[in-house]
Amino acid sequence: MLKFITHLRQRYRVVLNASSHDAKKYQQTFEQLTLAEAFFRKGKFNETLPLQIAIIGPTQAGKSSLTNVFLQSQNAGVSPLAGYTVHPQGFCYGVELAACKNVADYFAPFIQVSTDQLNKSRFDCYTLSEIPPAPLLKGGEKATFSKEVEEFSFIPPCVFWDTPDFDSIDSTDYREGVLKTIALADVIILAVSKEKYADQTVWETLKLIEPLRQPTLICVNKLSDGSEMIILESLKEKWHDYRRDDFPDVMPLLYQQLMKSPVMPDSQKYVLFELAKKVQREKHHRREQKLLQTHWIEWTKPLRAEHCIIEAWQTLIDTEIEQALSDYERDYLNHPHHYETFQQAIAALLLLLEIPSLAKVMMTARLILLYPFKSVQRLFDRKHFAATSHEMTVLTQLVTHTLTDTQHQLLDKHSHHALWREIAEQLRQSRATILNKFNYTAETYHQNFQQDVELAAQGLYAKLKEQPLILNMLRATRVTADAAVIALTLYTGGIGLSDLAIAPAMLMLTNLLTESAIGNYMKKVETDLKTQQLEAVKTQLFAPFAQRLYNLPQQIKTETHFAISPEQLAAVEAKFDNKPHGLRLL
Repeated sequence: MLKFITHLRQRYRVVLNASSHDAKKYQQTFEQLTLAEAFFRKGKFNETLPLQIAIIGPTQAGKSSLTNVFLQSQNAGVSPLAGYTVHPQGFCYGVELAACKNVADYFAPFIQVSTDQLNKSRFDCYTLSEIPPAPLLKGGEKATFSKEVEEFSFIPPCVFWDTPDFDSIDSTDYREGVLKTIALADVIILAVSKEKYADQTVWETLKLIEPLRQPTLICVNKLSDGSEMIILESLKEKWHDYRRDDFPDVMPLLYQQLMKSPVMPDSQKYVLFELAKKVQREKHHRREQKLLQTHWIEWTKPLRAEHCIIEAWQTLIDTEIEQALSDYERDYLNHPHHYETFQQAIAALLLLLEIPSLAKVMMTARLILLYPFKSVQRLFDRKHFAATSHEMTVLTQLVTHTLTDTQHQLLDKHSHHALWREIAEQLRQSRATILNKFNYTAETYHQNFQQDVELAAQGLYAKLKEQPLILNMLRATRVTADAAVIALTLYTGGIGLSDLAIAPAMLMLTNLLTESAIGNYMKKVETDLKTQQLEAVKTQLFAPFAQRLYNLPQQIKTETHFAISPEQLAAVEAKFDNKPHGLRLL
């Protein structure tokens, strides 16, 4: 699951960078995925990581000042300027750095640097430093944590994280570090001021992290006397508007004009010790499921929209192909004047009707006396049939019309989704190539189908042999001679199939066959030939043609769409089991 979430997040980043379409909406989902990816990654290291506490909040809420209060140190840099902290800064309080070796794997590809190496123009960095617990800060001894030391400490042994804000104009640049730190935290401290506690970004962030179910402390900084109860009630109301879990502990911090820093209320000095007891890492897997259940449908909504477009595109192609095949039947197979394939079979039959003892001599004589040498070279050249065939003309017209009509229909869909425009552009660029490939395939089909034509002729001839009287009658007439010349002329380019169909000798032969005892068989051969030809056109020509059109979306550059196939999404969702309460990871 982590692998897919990482891939999905990368696709959101690509689409977000390429287009302003739904930018705000995609940005929100991108942040959710960033949090989810980090939270899933944390699950790999839960057994080895020390307790993690993170302080988060908007600008000018006093996060760094509060960090120094909790740590009873001055390690966190403090500035009156908004956005002073732009990197996550971790302090190993009562914890050795060696115990935090997995933090580097968790934050990757972020890199760990020292505080003096932080660069405000590079945001993929964090710091991690070791500080002794109070009251050992002034002594230089090795940091230890005991019951004695615990009495003077405001926090248990942990890695305490000071984080950048999440609401300034520039916060988008460094928000990934904030989200990674939030996902890593076992306990969250929300620092707000009386001016900022009701800001929309504060509550959107709290709503975002709700599925993580982290024990939370709200520190309301810079309070004035008499404002506590009003703000406390407002906080409760806001909390219940955005969250469904219990309202957390609130620590009011009165503004100290002289000290310029918050003062920890005596009654809440050990509140973080109590919150640490509520950490339930054993439920991490369940919370991963909750996170997926909360956001999965929304995360994959743009993917499903693309899948619907691809499906609609394929349906459009299927409809166009179905219409083209219907037109092929109407304009060729069932056309009383244009269907030439069965006439080719009759022409081949005429050659078979030669008297066996004279066939070779007659054939040679006719070739020498009636046709030029150049035509003789083309005898039985199937490419010649393809070039002059009315069927080829019909097929070319049909596929050209199909492409044109498809392009027109795409114009009507441009405003619905950017992917439709990209498919239309890809079709425009690929049109010539698709036509050329279709024409080449059509020529190959037409040449190869002559074998079926010859088999049909041989089948008719075999049937005639079962009727010697009819066979001898046909051989004894001038029909055979006259029609044979016409048949040979057809093969060598002298006349076309339409001329053959109306030639008197051919009409006489066709009538004789139709009215004879094999008339019904002859009709069956024609019907079977049409069925074979339609199937051949469908499978050998239009199926590959349709597949080339199906594949067009896959040829579009993936900078502007998610490019995650239905099969990929289905493979991931196969790990889910639909239950009444939603999705549950197996």
